[in-house]
Amino acid sequence: MLTAYYVLLDDGGSSGVRFGCNDSLVGLARAAPGTEPLLTAAMNALLQGAGDADIPLDPIEVSDVYNALDGSELTFLSGSFDGTTVTVYLAGTLSLGGACDVPRVEAQLTHTAVAAVGAIRADVYVNGQPLSEVLRQD
Repeated sequence: MLTAYYVLLDDGGSSGVRFGCNDSLVGLARAAPGTEPLLTAAMNALLQGAGDADIPLDPIEVSDVYNALDGSELTFLSGSFDGTTVTVYLAGTLSLGGACDVPRVEAQLTHTAVAAVGAIRADVYVNGQPLSEVLRQD
C-alpha cells in the first residue's frame, strides 16, 4: 500500500493534521504497483490526483479532498533516500490557486514523499530549484 496526501479544506484538524489555512492534511491509500518503486508510485499517484484512490481513510470520501496540485503540470523525474532524507525531483509548471495553496502544496508533496520511504524529512526540487524558492516566486 502507498499513501498520497490531500487536503480537507477548512476542516480545522478534525480529520487529520491541522495546518495552513485551517485545513487538515489527510492520506488516501492505494494499492502499490508491483514493479514500480514505492516513491515513484506515491509521487505519481499524488500528481495524478485523488480520483483513483482505492481506499479512502474513513470517514473521508475521495470527493471531499482537495488537491492543490490539480492545476499544475508536474512530472516526477527521480528520487532518492539516504536513510534520513528523501529527495524528490519534479519538472514542469506549478500553478497555485491562491496564497493558501502554498502550504498545501508543500505539505502534500513532502508528506507523500516522507510516507513512501519512511524518511524523517523531504527535500523537493522543481526544475532544479528548491520547492520553497519556487513557492515564493508564484
